[in-house]
Amino acid sequence: MQLRLFDSQIYPVFPEHYQEIVEVWEASVRATHHFLLEADIQYFKPLILNDFLKAVTLFCVKDNSGAIVGFMGLHEDSLEMLFIHPDMRGKGIGKLLMQCAIGLGIRKVDVNEQNPDALGFYQRQGFEVVSRSALDGLGKPYPILHLQLA
Repeated sequence: MQLRLFDSQIYPVFPEHYQEIVEVWEASVRATHHFLLEADIQYFKPLILNDFLKAVTLFCVKDNSGAIVGFMGLHEDSLEMLFIHPDMRGKGIGKLLMQCAIGLGIRKVDVNEQNPDALGFYQRQGFEVVSRSALDGLGKPYPILHLQLA
């Protein structure tokens, strides 16, 4: 499958796309968030679908068949979520979305400390760690690193 990456392939996401977005989220989390328990994934999944997606401005990248292969959620100057389908990792989709996000004024992102690949990705995009929280935003014991654009 060939994927041409340029700005016209970044699309807004609407509520009718939420189920597909959650499927990409789950596939990505299972491939990258090895520290999460199955119970955590099941806990977060309805929150993502019913609450978190509504709280951000969403954009996605689609493949040539129209399937969503990656997405990001923005709120004010923060990147709140960025997930790429595991079959599409390493193809420049995350970088494309980050370039768009930075162009839209994103200056902050949080990342799970136990996800070193994501941390490295954000650092390669120009972000640096400015602080750490021992718990995630819901009080779970998953330390969060807070990054800002250097």
